[in-house]
Amino acid sequence: MSFGRHIEIRGVVQGVGFRPWVHNLARTAGLSGSVSNDSAGVVIDVFAAAESDLDAFVARLRVDLPPAARIERLSWAAIAAMPRPRSFDIVESSRAGARRPSIPPDLATCDACAREIADPRDRRHRYAFTSCTHCGPRFTIALDVPYDRATTTMAPFPMCAECLREYEDPSDRRFHAQPNACPRCGPSVRLVDARGRPIAGDEGDAIAQSAALLARGAIVAIKGLGGWHLACDATAEESVRELRRRKQRDEKPLAVMVRDLATVERLAELGEAERRLLQSPAHPIVIVPCREGPSRIVAAVAPGSKRLGLMLPYTPLHHVLVGDVGRPLVMTSGNSSDEPIACDDHDAFERLAPIADAFLTHDRVIASRADDSVAFVTLGKPVVVRRSRGYVPGRIGLARRLERPTLACGAHLKNTFCLGAGDSAYLGPHIGDLDNLAAYEGYERAIERMERFLRVRPEVIAHDMHPDYLSTRYALDRCAREGGAARVAVQHHHAHAVSALVEHGLEGPVIAVTFDGTGLGTDGTSWGGEILVADVATFERVASLRGLRLAGGDRAIKHVWRTALALLDDAFDGDPPLDRLALFDGVPQTEIAVVRRMIAAEVNAPLASGAGRYFDAFGAFGLGRPRASFEGQVAMAWEQIADAAETRPYAFAVDTAQPVWRIDLRPTVRAAVGELVSGRSASSVAARFHETLTAATADVVRMIVRVRGAMPVVLTGGCFQNVRLTEGLARSLGDSLAVYIHGQVPPGDGGISLGQIAIADATLRNPFPHGGVPCASAFPAK
Repeated sequence: MSFGRHIEIRGVVQGVGFRPWVHNLARTAGLSGSVSNDSAGVVIDVFAAAESDLDAFVARLRVDLPPAARIERLSWAAIAAMPRPRSFDIVESSRAGARRPSIPPDLATCDACAREIADPRDRRHRYAFTSCTHCGPRFTIALDVPYDRATTTMAPFPMCAECLREYEDPSDRRFHAQPNACPRCGPSVRLVDARGRPIAGDEGDAIAQSAALLARGAIVAIKGLGGWHLACDATAEESVRELRRRKQRDEKPLAVMVRDLATVERLAELGEAERRLLQSPAHPIVIVPCREGPSRIVAAVAPGSKRLGLMLPYTPLHHVLVGDVGRPLVMTSGNSSDEPIACDDHDAFERLAPIADAFLTHDRVIASRADDSVAFVTLGKPVVVRRSRGYVPGRIGLARRLERPTLACGAHLKNTFCLGAGDSAYLGPHIGDLDNLAAYEGYERAIERMERFLRVRPEVIAHDMHPDYLSTRYALDRCAREGGAARVAVQHHHAHAVSALVEHGLEGPVIAVTFDGTGLGTDGTSWGGEILVADVATFERVASLRGLRLAGGDRAIKHVWRTALALLDDAFDGDPPLDRLALFDGVPQTEIAVVRRMIAAEVNAPLASGAGRYFDAFGAFGLGRPRASFEGQVAMAWEQIADAAETRPYAFAVDTAQPVWRIDLRPTVRAAVGELVSGRSASSVAARFHETLTAATADVVRMIVRVRGAMPVVLTGGCFQNVRLTEGLARSLGDSLAVYIHGQVPPGDGGISLGQIAIADATLRNPFPHGGVPCASAFPAK
């Protein structure tokens, strides 16, 4: 007779070598039974001669996990006495039951596989699809769950005898590695022209020939894990400029892939947190400060920037290619400006033909689009600002279970959606700006795929309050088309605040400093410089930046001189010294007069309180830059030019006589202009602006605490990608208050869908909460 336990494990436990690890653990301990995948995780039935042996086994399950595995929940129940099995086996996966996608994100090439592809004696030498249970594609090749080879795009590639032996050997590193393959049986690469005609012969020649083309200045389109890249030599000014011209990407920084960490160290200033982030299983693009002095990376890669977006090779193909070229490569998304990254081959050849000189492709299908993720480090911790490859579809645990399955549609810019059921939420991959049909269609397909993985049919659909966002229109159209789901409109900045609460498991209330560009407020104006007191169910707008008129609406976001003019006229009562500011030297007087009339008459000049607009306006007149070629460009430049040694704030005011307190930076504007026209450096003025906004915000937070009592503070919204602002506020408030910043959930619009999920659930539980302003409005589907 024996003792037995049925163990259920939930988390990232499929596709990461978990079952073979359990198998070897059990056999080493002399136990019998079985382990299998199910649709929610891993199930173990284990038997032993003594209860103490089972106790020890359960304890060991939490120790020394496979590198990419993560246990979120482990539960067990005793099995009734029965004859003990003779062996411990890995059995076929079960497809029954409620699903949760324990498919892990794509994993960067592990050290063992990297050594194999670099070893001329190894059968996988230079093989572009080398992987094992600890690395390789996962989410981007998955067609369904459970995660087995038959439900991936590796299904068309039957394993050869040697690969099958590895796959079936519990002691092998490739035991049940679903993407396992070798040059004999797996996918292969080829180099072709825009019409699909071969340029090189076998796989080795294809990569070597691609490297030779890149070294000669060519632009090569490369099929990666979750989409296509456009690559060129990052040390060749002419090549980078030509890529920008063809891609129609004037000044926005380009990502660079380098061979190894030692190369990164020569290019950038790194701390230990940056090193860990660069080498993490996600291998994101990491935004790092450049080293001073000459650099191999040409200025055209990141014009005017003191930072670079660098990443290490994360697939075998990248390792071989970057090694062959022997120099850093621009590795930017395979698209034209404002389009989604190309994913399938036909789309890539059609859209990238005018850009690329050659195409390095392969015959493994990409099932799910996933751009490279982007992150940076502040306060010694990583902050993900674009969450996609390497992070999706990682589960985010919810402190409060959702009453009904919910889809949150996200924002219009930097969109991600979120799907939630029970105690789990899943942010979808980065979609980007929903500005065109291709992006919108990709958004629809990504939602359909995630719903299929989860077997979830949303009963609640949450969306932003703005009626013109395409994500809102998706929600309206879907509810009208399908019916049966409740529809919840959520205020943009409350969603930002709650995304931070959910990430950190906070109940609230909190003081939420919510700084971004624009978002529709409950009063019909554009918000974005808000200090809220919020919990998941309610929020109160306690304070805000003084509103500015945006002449021409969204046109002012690119033509930042318009926002600067509104700010200056407001601060100087209509008589600023424009003739002494370089910003207006190139702006026709007739245009200035027209914009002033629009502002005065409040015609096509909506009021906006966005902190991002203040960064634009100050940066415009401080730097003399009338136009931004991409969103946030002037604000980024204004941050980077700020003098680190300057810590004095300017004067400011806080008007507490109104129901919503107003942070008034008109004194700041007057002082800053006075310093600029008297010859003070822009770097000093930029630093003092940052110090002023930090000091004003911290003062208002302390005023709220004096009235309401101490509460945690969350810093959220796209402006908290600004390191100086984030660190300044965290340090100013951190002595007396608990301050939380984002980490795994983007602080910008890429994270608000998580907040929408929780708010929609709270709204439907209690549509008319007491003690606060309703956070959202709930509508039945029509």
